[in-house]
Amino acid sequence: MPGPGKQRNGPAAGSAGKPHRRLAPWRRLSQALFLLVFFFLFIKTDYTGSDRLEYAVNILFRIDPLLAASVMLAVKGLVALMLPALLLVGLTLILGRFFCGWVCPMGTLIDLCHPFLRPRTRRTDTLYPALPYLLLIFVLAGAFFGLPVAGYIDPFSILVRGLAIAVYPAFNQTVTGFFTYTYLEAPGFVNVVTEPVYSLLRATVLPFDQKYYTLVVLSAAILLAVFVLELIQRRFFCRNLCPLGGLIGLPAAAGIFRGYGGSDDCKACRTCRTVCRMDAIDEERRLAMSRCILCMDCRDKCPRDLIGFRFAPPSRRPAPVSLSRRAVMAALAGAALLPLFSGVRSMAKVPDPFLIRPPGSLPDPEFLDRCVRCGECMKVCIGNALHPSFLESGIEGIFAPRLIARIGYCEFNCTLCGQVCPTGAIRELELPDKHTFKIGHAFFDADRCLPYAKGIPCIVCEEHCPTPEKAIRFRNAVVENDRGETVTVRQPYVVDALCIGCGICENKCPLPDGAAVYVTSAGEARNPEHTLPAADSGLYLSP
Repeated sequence: MPGPGKQRNGPAAGSAGKPHRRLAPWRRLSQALFLLVFFFLFIKTDYTGSDRLEYAVNILFRIDPLLAASVMLAVKGLVALMLPALLLVGLTLILGRFFCGWVCPMGTLIDLCHPFLRPRTRRTDTLYPALPYLLLIFVLAGAFFGLPVAGYIDPFSILVRGLAIAVYPAFNQTVTGFFTYTYLEAPGFVNVVTEPVYSLLRATVLPFDQKYYTLVVLSAAILLAVFVLELIQRRFFCRNLCPLGGLIGLPAAAGIFRGYGGSDDCKACRTCRTVCRMDAIDEERRLAMSRCILCMDCRDKCPRDLIGFRFAPPSRRPAPVSLSRRAVMAALAGAALLPLFSGVRSMAKVPDPFLIRPPGSLPDPEFLDRCVRCGECMKVCIGNALHPSFLESGIEGIFAPRLIARIGYCEFNCTLCGQVCPTGAIRELELPDKHTFKIGHAFFDADRCLPYAKGIPCIVCEEHCPTPEKAIRFRNAVVENDRGETVTVRQPYVVDALCIGCGICENKCPLPDGAAVYVTSAGEARNPEHTLPAADSGLYLSP
């Protein structure tokens, strides 16, 4: 029986008489640095006057093992873009679950919000310890069977999507509105201060242009919920929901970096269990490395310096969590059965014709398998053309990008969306290929188009058409206008072989509500079944 002051699982740091140095300040410094890097890359995911991005702005998603595993299971093969995730797995085997405590921007932001959102209970036991692993099973099995949902629960997707679609545009609108007000209403001496500040913000943190998106409230609500859950339990999302944390915890449990601590006379002290934000310390003062995020609070706050960390051969440790066979089978069954219903939905027979994907997108089934709903393509889109879809392609397509031409258009000389896509769901196109890549086709509504419906001359759509040989041309027609006068007007039409579906004609149409020209997915290059009828294809008869 060990005597007082002696360690069962490691050297007695406290008995040496010299307390160890605190590591929590170094952890906070690491979190701050990586958070700054994250925001730097986030801000740089924008148009800066060049069609080439200077930084690896999508690296966070490419090192995510959860997204890498789900994408590769979905496509049933290796995805080279996601192989950097193996580096994080390897480092976890050596250093433990350091990423969650020292690097993860979501975890850092949750820790920053903790002083303002303190839990209402002092309970230290994790409320739903099995849920992250069940979600992990469901996500990976769902990817294999055709239900790609990793982007809905992955912390990086939630964070970047919420910031890009909701927080950042709102921040820009608020800041710009404030400085516009001071410029117009404040005395001149105030502008001497405010205008240089605004110029500095515009050059550093504000986006190239104000963006507007669909699903703003939903994206913001999901991100806000991650932080509000802190009121229930500290790091609630990380402990009870995050499947990425559950996945990283598996190699951490088998790794060579582990904690030690506890002696026969420390059982009355619960300091370590009280300060542990991940419930990684059990009643016997053993550290479960699958849950420990190496925050070092237990080590730094142990009154006798009995807790520490070291490199040691893998030893028998508590299992990450006990999963019931029924729960595992339910997760697998849900992932396997839900995709069966997708083939009998109406959209399987008649897809939404207004569902237009970005240029370079893969065919929709593989596109949705690879897309992780990160929102990077939407943020970087110069013309504010890309928006998160809702149910246009089913529940598996929520938050995937789609083009809404009335809000924005696909810039003719831009290839940024393919550059930022971390999984290859949107292929990076060279500019000559982008110029001819057809994402849809424009059609005129003769009941609304001014030269057709009212005999009023209008050439706005043709003026903005970006193709070198105009895809919109005119025919002279004699019509009667609203005043009963017979006039000759130029009526626009679309040259099928030249239209690429960029949507600028619909976007710039001067009608105040719905445009007189609209773009659909007809003729899109990624889907041979959408080929437009040729002029020499003969008479079309009803079957």
